[in-house]
Amino acid sequence: MTFRFQRLFSYCPSKPRNPLLRILVGVLGVALLALLVVFGLVIGLGMLLFAAVRRLMRPTAAPSRASEGVIEGEFVHVEKSPGRLGLR
Repeated sequence: MTFRFQRLFSYCPSKPRNPLLRILVGVLGVALLALLVVFGLVIGLGMLLFAAVRRLMRPTAAPSRASEGVIEGEFVHVEKSPGRLGLR
């Protein structure tokens, strides 16, 4: 029993010959497309609503006591290496 791959890849679906069935398949396709678009919009709007509520519920930051133009922080001075890093 040999399996022919041509049979697997030669399947080509076509439109039905009956006009009523053809219209039904078209309407079903448009309905599926509309359902997917609405589902995507609902998910996207839900994500935006979640982000907005999360931003509104976040506590406000306390006012900084540093004067304007001053950045507070710690630093470490790193000395420049005297030698080259190349392969020479």
